[in-house]
Formats: sequence, C-alpha cells, structure tokens
Amino acid sequence: MANHLAREQESRETTQRATSWAPAQLLPAPTPQPGWAFRWVRTSIMGVFDPTNTSAKFREGWVPCKAEDHPEIQTQPDHNTRFKGNIEIGGLLLCKIPQEFMDQRAAHYKHANDTQITAVDNSFMKTNDPRMPLFAERKSSTTFGRGAK
Repeated sequence: MANHLAREQESRETTQRATSWAPAQLLPAPTPQPGWAFRWVRTSIMGVFDPTNTSAKFREGWVPCKAEDHPEIQTQPDHNTRFKGNIEIGGLLLCKIPQEFMDQRAAHYKHANDTQITAVDNSFMKTNDPRMPLFAERKSSTTFGRGAK
C-alpha cells in the first residue's frame, strides 16, 4: 500500500520544499514586459541631486516606472524624493523605454564603433609598404586549450 496523506491533510504547506534565507538584492529587477527595456537611472550621488544626468536620460526617452505598476518591487519610499509615486532606491530611479529605442541605440553605437575602427585601420595602414607588409592577411582568432582526449 502506498504511503500517501489523506486528501484533507494535503496542503501547500505540507508539500512545499523548505526555503532558505538569501540576502535581498540591492536593486531588484522588475518583471520583464514584452516591448520594454528597464534601467536604473542615477538621480543623485552622495545625497546631491544630479539633474544633468536625469534630464539627459529623460530626453533619451526613459520614463520613470510607477510603483503601482510593479508590486513585485517592495521599497520604503524616500521622504526626500523628487519622484513621488515612482520606484527610487539610493539615488537610482527605475525607468523604462520601448525596446525599439534600445535597438536603435545599439545600432547607433555599433555604427560609431565600426567607423572608429575603420579610421584607425586606415591611419595605421597608411604606413604600409608593399615590400614589407604590416599584415599578410587581416584576421584574428582566439583559441582555447585542447583538453584531454
């Protein structure tokens, strides 16, 4: 005969695994939402308000997240905050932006990076002499240990 509890004695408390203590995250991550990217934006440093950084992020398209939209993030509201009703922890404000803006931002910085690499390569290759080339072919590779066979 199987060793089962009576149906009346089964409950979540009796079948749940024991949980262990873990330290709280300093900056909790919000529940992901399709089409949105999240970031903690600096509002102050060492207690001094940083309007330059905050306004720059707002102009980029970041929008403060309302505390009521993220009940999974439990915080004690700061009585000195300039962002009432939002989620602010230690001078950092939780903000969101449409994912398409983040994709456009990534493409912008990738293009800027590629342009800089091309400029450096062109400047370096100006000193190339066909009698003694700097590179036989331009490529790089990374190898790892072979391991036991």
